[in-house]
Amino acid sequence: MKPIWPAAVGLAAMALAAFAAAETASGDWLYPAGVRGAAAKADAKALRRLPGSKAGFTDAQLGDLGHAVDWRPAEHPPMPPAVAEGQGPAGACGYCHLPDGAGRPENASLAGLPADYIRRQVADFASGARAKGSAFRPIQLMTDTAQGVDPKAAAQAADYYSRLKFTAHVRVVEADRIPPFVAEHFVYGFGKGTRVPLGQRILEGPDSMQRFELRDSHVGFVAYVPKGAIARGAALAAPCSACHGVGLKGGLGPPLAGRSPTYIARQLFAFRTGTRSNPEAAPMRATAGGLNDTQIIDLAAYAGSLRP
Repeated sequence: MKPIWPAAVGLAAMALAAFAAAETASGDWLYPAGVRGAAAKADAKALRRLPGSKAGFTDAQLGDLGHAVDWRPAEHPPMPPAVAEGQGPAGACGYCHLPDGAGRPENASLAGLPADYIRRQVADFASGARAKGSAFRPIQLMTDTAQGVDPKAAAQAADYYSRLKFTAHVRVVEADRIPPFVAEHFVYGFGKGTRVPLGQRILEGPDSMQRFELRDSHVGFVAYVPKGAIARGAALAAPCSACHGVGLKGGLGPPLAGRSPTYIARQLFAFRTGTRSNPEAAPMRATAGGLNDTQIIDLAAYAGSLRP
């Protein structure tokens, strides 16, 4: 099967210049680019298939933010309207966060998060108290959706996702050198060839870019982190359990165990810079304000390595 949006460059000859430094203090590596190269012409009739599913979707349907791509409807309860379909400027929650709430590295895993917490985040996106001014396309889409969705529909979506069981799909791998990579579809695609330095960052991507493009909620991810990051993060994380619970499985704060290290790191950077400016985030802004880049990476690596 050909990719829906084929990369314009070979993985072995990708543009590494933007990532050449051993450290990227700005955290730009947390915001990988979108589609690379010219998009393929959508096939209006041919149905894309996923092994193990009876469903089929056209290229247009797979790219329609207003409708959730649901390959396995028997694996979750019926979706409420806001999850299944968009409302005006609001996209379908299930398109980005997926019908089972698994989410992807460019957005949050919603399954198992407290309903009240989800509702507050939607309100904060709508008001601009969260991620204000971000140029990262997934965050812009979330802001548009939060501002366009009916509050009652948003509450129904929050209740729905809170009742779903979260399953971790990421494995955290410590490494000095990693396979050659390219930024595409807001994640990293890894290829074969001479390994390249990871540096002081986290690079996360799917095991299968084709399944990722098909919005398969079962696809696995690998997150490459620096050597020793997990142990260092464990040493730093002891105070975190006061709010995020034993094993970071949730408490006063949301559960973090087994969730995307990229997403967690992105939030810690946002707390540190103040782009998450809602009043409830004040304790996290104070905590993240004392963390350097390496400590943020280590904490995110440790949290992602835990089992939920």
